[in-house]
Parts: sequence; structure tokens; C-alpha cells
Amino acid sequence: MAAAAADAAEVERLYELGERLSSAKDKSEHAADYEAIIAAVKGQSVKAKQLAAQLIPRFFRSFPALATRAMSAMFDLVEMEELAIRIQAIRGFPLLGKDTEFVSKIADILGQLLTSEENVERDAVHKALMSLTRQDVKNSLQPLFKHVESGSEIREKIICFLRDKVFPLKAELLKPQAEMERFITDLIKKSVQDVTGSEFELFMGFLRSLSIFGDSAPRESFQELIEIIQAQADLDSQFNVSDIDHIERWISCMYMALPIFMRGASSTKFLNYFVKQIVPAFDKIPEEKKLDLLKTIAASSPYTAAQDSRQLLPSVVQLLKKYMPGKVVEYINHNYVECLLYTFHHLAHKTPNTTNSLCGYKIVTGQPSDRLGEDFSEHYKDFTERLTGTEETVRAASKRLTQGMADFNKAISSAKTEGEKTKIRSTDCNKDNALI
Repeated sequence: MAAAAADAAEVERLYELGERLSSAKDKSEHAADYEAIIAAVKGQSVKAKQLAAQLIPRFFRSFPALATRAMSAMFDLVEMEELAIRIQAIRGFPLLGKDTEFVSKIADILGQLLTSEENVERDAVHKALMSLTRQDVKNSLQPLFKHVESGSEIREKIICFLRDKVFPLKAELLKPQAEMERFITDLIKKSVQDVTGSEFELFMGFLRSLSIFGDSAPRESFQELIEIIQAQADLDSQFNVSDIDHIERWISCMYMALPIFMRGASSTKFLNYFVKQIVPAFDKIPEEKKLDLLKTIAASSPYTAAQDSRQLLPSVVQLLKKYMPGKVVEYINHNYVECLLYTFHHLAHKTPNTTNSLCGYKIVTGQPSDRLGEDFSEHYKDFTERLTGTEETVRAASKRLTQGMADFNKAISSAKTEGEKTKIRSTDCNKDNALI
């Protein structure tokens, strides 16, 4: 009973202090009252601490000399065990944030509270952080991105908050547009140095949505995006054929870069890496990754510059000769050949004077590099034989597939139960894969 009475008395005292401050014309004359409210944080009463969490932010701006003590008291409140106290303090933080000096520190503390397992507390943190961000975008976002950049244990929570709460409101938050888009771009560039593949895609998707990287942006802007992707692909490292993560990252980065290649950004560094690092080790690359690699090169070939085409074409012809045998065989990898022929077509179109020395196709451009005076007839004979053999192999495979489809349709029509149909479909699928 005595404890309850003491609690009630303490709460009543705080109400009186709050009323006195509210009614005072010159609040600065009542610094002692505000100090008493701050001191209540160190007391025993839970309800008094909860009330103090409301009163400290309310009169915070009236006592700048006590700002540091008040802020320290609020930080103590959010570390307390009682959920009601923490939530009240969290809700009061945006009022403290109206003083620019403390915004970064408050944003940092709120960011750490995103790990809360209590839904109501986490919701309060989201609302407080968004309120703070609307007041001061720069000083609110910098400490959050710092956690992502440093790889701290709360980085995943921070990224989820940015994805779900901040990024969707970019039109509202990033004003003036050009200045703030540049600001957040610089933050992201520092933060993506050590992120997962999905996180990198998230950040790159957001950057591509900004106006400074829009359709009317200068070519230099697109090249900036490519350089970010190049860094993620780790193109300065030695290729290690046993490092599957690096292979997958290279493939993923190439796919992300394709829309930017279409806008005029250079693919030179990616293609140089493919020619010098990947092609020499191509035989040792796992089969399931070879096709993905060839697909990325094929997809980028329409946007490859003539100079890069000239460098890449010999490697493409080298791989074509490997996967297009010089005589008719039972089986060839049609997927590989399709990718390589598609790539060959686009590259040869851009650098026609290289085809004579590579495969004997004489195309007159009027340049010495046509090498029209030299005899490459053996190259031509070899290459056309490979093309003919591939054509015949494809024709035979097509005939088998056509016959297989006819047999399949006949079997399905004659099947009497769904179980029989399912069995036919399963068996036929395996046959088709074997034929291809």
C-alpha cells in the first residue's frame, strides 16, 4: 500500500510540474521544474517514468541548456524492461528530432530498436522513424545506411525498413529532387559493397527508378550504374572456376546490366573479363552454369560496341567450333549452339572485316583488316561443314520431336484414366529431354 501511495504521489507531482510549465509564459524561468521531470526517470515508479516520457519531449525545446540531459534520460527510457515506458519514449523521439543536432543520434537509436520482437513496439519505431525522416531526410538516413555499410547485426532490419517504408515514398521525401537523389545514390553506393544478391538487386532497382537515371539522363549516368554493378561482379579478381558464388554473381550482374547496356552504357569490362578469364576455363565450368553464361553474352551482343565485338568474336568462334562438330553426330547441345550463333550474328554484323580471317567469310569493307589478299578457304570449308552438320542434326532432332509429339497425342487420347495420362506425360517429358 505504501508503495502504491508513493507512486500515486509521484505521478501527481509530475502532473503538477507539467501543468505549471504549460501555463508559464516564460518557461525558461522554470528550469528546476523541467529538471525534476528529467530526474523522475531515475525513480522507481513505472507510471511516473511513463509520464516523464511524455513530458520531456513536450518541453524539450524550451530548455536548450538541459537538452543533453533530457536526451540521455530518453535513451535510458527506451532501454527499460517495461514495454509501456519504451513505447511512450519512442513516440516522443520525433519531437526531440526537431532540433537538428540530435536527429542522427535519435535515428541511430530507433534503427537499433527495429529488432524488437514486440509488434506494437516495432510499429511505434516505424512511425517514429518515418516522422523523423520527414523532418530531416539527410540526418535520418545517414545513420541507417551506416549500419548497412558496416555490416552490423541490424543491417537486415534496416534494409527491410528502407524497402518497405522509405523507398515507396521517394517522391515525397527526396526534395529537392536532383540534390536528394544524388544524396541517396551516394549512400547506396557506399552500402552495396558487402550485401547479398537479393539486397543488391533491391538497391539497384531503386536507383534505376530515380529520375537522375531515367530515360532522359546523360550517358554518364548510365555508366555510373554499370560501374556499381561491375564492382559487385568483382571483375578485378582472378576467375576461380570452383567459386560457384562468383560465377552466379557474374551472371546475375550481367542480367542486371542488360537494360543499362541498352541505354548506351559500355559493356567493355564485362566482355573483357569473359574473354580473358572465363573462356580459357570454360571446359571446367559446371554444365548447369555454362548455358547461363552463354545466355548473358547472347543477350548483350546486340548492344556491344564494334571494338568490343572485334575482341569477343574470336572467342565465340572458338566455342562454336567446340560445340558444332565438323560432321553429323547423334547429339549436340542445341542450347549452346543457339546462343553462340545468335551472338556470332550480332558481333559479325558490327565488325564484318574480322570474319574472313576467323571463318573465311569475305566481306568487303575497304579496310586493310579485310585481308582479302590472303587465302582463308580452309577456314571457310571447316566452318560451313560445321554449319551443315549442325543443320542436319537439328533437322533430325526436329523430326524425332515431331514424331514424339504425334505418339504422345495418340497415347493421351487412348488413355482411360488420369493416372495413365500422368504416367504418359512424365515418361514423354523424359524422352523429349533426351532427344534435345
